[in-house]
Amino acid sequence: SIDPARGAIVEEKLGAHDSAINRVLACTPSIVATGDDEGVIKLWDPRKQKEIKSFTHHFDYISDLLFTEEKNQIVASSGDCTLSVIDIRSSRTEPFAQSDDQDDEFLSLCSIKDNTKLIVGTQLGILSIFNRSSASAYLGPVDRMPGHPSSVDAVVALTDDVVATGSSDGLIRLVQIMPNKLLGAVADHGDFPVERLGLSRDGKWLASASHDELLKLTDVADALEESEGEDEDAEMEDAASEIVEDEDEVPQGALAAALLTGRGTKRPAESTASSEAGDEAWKDSDMEMAVVPSKSRPMLRSPSPTPTPKREKKERQRHKKQRGNQPRGVDERAAFFAEL
Repeated sequence: SIDPARGAIVEEKLGAHDSAINRVLACTPSIVATGDDEGVIKLWDPRKQKEIKSFTHHFDYISDLLFTEEKNQIVASSGDCTLSVIDIRSSRTEPFAQSDDQDDEFLSLCSIKDNTKLIVGTQLGILSIFNRSSASAYLGPVDRMPGHPSSVDAVVALTDDVVATGSSDGLIRLVQIMPNKLLGAVADHGDFPVERLGLSRDGKWLASASHDELLKLTDVADALEESEGEDEDAEMEDAASEIVEDEDEVPQGALAAALLTGRGTKRPAESTASSEAGDEAWKDSDMEMAVVPSKSRPMLRSPSPTPTPKREKKERQRHKKQRGNQPRGVDERAAFFAEL
């Protein structure tokens, strides 16, 4: 261990692993994880310089380690084309979960979407996306995003849906996840591969290390603001393109809704075959619009019933009963019999 304030070695442990150590990760104040070239992962208690547990389920080098505090889990990626999950609370020396062989070396890890999604950079330049809902979810990715021409050696989350990737072609790119979109390159290390990436606590500076012996700091806050502005403009354009310009495309039921809400619906000036059929259906309808004040809700009422012979006979009987034995004049009786 090293004291960063003094830059001096405080303690050292010889022979901690039988092969070279690739990754070291401080999980909690009392647990440190290490991974070596042979795929061995060990957990240590730095207070006692004592090994807690050792895991040997990987048979190739450990490329990256990731710890999630809320789950108390360590995710490890390996050159054997699998990733595994270790529960640090368990006393077992077997992993909590391990993926199937993906035929592509896993090189880098990061977690996004409130730790519900795991992003894995691979040797073929593909970003594999895993769910983290259960042990079975780690068996295989739910999505793959190609686009990197070279291997993705480092990846770090910038926001909940944007990650930065460091590739062996020397470029550092910003990538949006779900929906998947390559936002562009923000920095480069020439022809030297990018080995590690780190984000400052305020989310402004992206640190990158490469074989060119340079540590670069890139301001990614402005780049993220520009990408968000472009996304908003794209959403506005998509919304504008969805506006119905042709009134013939009014959805079915829109006319009825307009009548019930009191809002007018303009009829198209030019009739097509479908609109003519609609006009005929409108004319043949048994319903008519009642004339009401503009502020009132329109009401629908049925027109007066069409007279029929049976109805006429009932009307004559009703008139006869009302008139009874009242005296009638000559003209009145003639008019009455004329009605009959």
